[in-house]
Amino acid sequence: MRISEASRVSGVSARSLRHYEDEGLIVPGRCSNGFRDYCRSTVDRVLRIRSLLESGLPVRLIREILPRLADGSDVSTDAVCAEFLSEVQSYRDRLAARIAILSEQQSALDAYLREARRAAL
Repeated sequence: MRISEASRVSGVSARSLRHYEDEGLIVPGRCSNGFRDYCRSTVDRVLRIRSLLESGLPVRLIREILPRLADGSDVSTDAVCAEFLSEVQSYRDRLAARIAILSEQQSALDAYLREARRAAL
């Protein structure tokens, strides 16, 4: 399928598809006229990439984990090197710290809004 159809099927913009190719995350085939040709497995890979990006993993880590993912199965910790797991854990810990800070800020805003509403009554 051409890039426009792959974009429609995957819900990912054509620009993003080109970016994934530039980053080495996908390698679409090429038609005789030079147009990109996306097969179903490439679209499935795009969906996996999108999911990993939405989970917050940076492209660098996604590029490293993609070859370890087999046909839609989850990552097997046996197949993943300790260094990679350490990087993912570190990223997860930084994310948890950011979530804690955001939760504190949200609580402070909630308290402010409660007080402002009481004062308005």
